[in-house]
Amino acid sequence: MGGGSGAGKSTVAQRIAAEHGLRYYSTDDAMSDHAARSTPDSAPELHRFLAMDMDERWATRSPDVMLETFHWFRGEGFEHIVEDLTATPEPVVAEGFRLLPELVAPLLANSNQAVWLLPTPEFRRHAFDTRGTTWHLANTTGDPTRALGNLLTRDHLFTTRLAEQTKALHLNAIQVDGGRTEDELCQAIAGIFFRK
Repeated sequence: MGGGSGAGKSTVAQRIAAEHGLRYYSTDDAMSDHAARSTPDSAPELHRFLAMDMDERWATRSPDVMLETFHWFRGEGFEHIVEDLTATPEPVVAEGFRLLPELVAPLLANSNQAVWLLPTPEFRRHAFDTRGTTWHLANTTGDPTRALGNLLTRDHLFTTRLAEQTKALHLNAIQVDGGRTEDELCQAIAGIFFRK
């Protein structure tokens, strides 16, 4: 289950895993481990990012540059996700924005094994505000207002890219705009995963 930030991937994936007796795997939770397993050769954008200060990461670069150079958006470390998921044979629900359509598609036996959640900008901002994380990264910079604007724009650009990729690859995608309850979203996704 891939998708943009703030779409509810973790919540829905955890519920589906619990309800269907599956292992839950968060690509977000594995980021530190995967970064430690990387090298400057295998993940050059990651290592450039790690060398930046917070203003360089979030405030002084344009959203377009942030999108194009963000290591996880470029698929760096994806091989570690595959290694983790294939280490045991048990069925698993994996979730996270790092599950890029172009990288996941070749690994699917059929399209019902994957879905991407695409939050609208309004839903994403509401989700961040509700969690209390809206200003978390922005406040680590010298210009929080600019940094927040950059992050929100970058995330919107990323979600737009996901929408384009899922459409081009004929993969499942659901727009998340608040029009469905959490129960309804879980039912829709379970209907894709367990379709006969």
